[in-house]
Amino acid sequence: MTGAISAEMTLLLAGHAEGPVLKLPTLSLWGGVDPFSGKLTDPALPHCGQNVKGRVLMIAEPVGSSSSSAVLLELLHAGNAPAAIVLGRADAIVALGVLVAREMGWATIPIAVLAPEEQQKIADGDVLKVG
Repeated sequence: MTGAISAEMTLLLAGHAEGPVLKLPTLSLWGGVDPFSGKLTDPALPHCGQNVKGRVLMIAEPVGSSSSSAVLLELLHAGNAPAAIVLGRADAIVALGVLVAREMGWATIPIAVLAPEEQQKIADGDVLKVG
């Protein structure tokens, strides 16, 4: 992709990715994303029905269950994971799914933190570089 923007963010899990941003104010992967298709399933989400595959998933406030790591692991295994995840704050549960995938020898994605006020400077759909 060309014309990608970058932002000063903290990497929780290293990697390099680029893709169109899918901005969400909040998200729990458990119940919010279908682990086999990658589609957003929570009707309260502004992008319900859209697919996270290949997108930079930007979540201002991650929430949810300890099962979110399992959902991310399934997304990685099925090839339906986002290109990267940018969180408004560090979340060990989300990162755990990527760490387990790495241990299993599967493809992984970078996880980064960018403060919600900095996320506001990036538009939904902008192509963003992570890592």
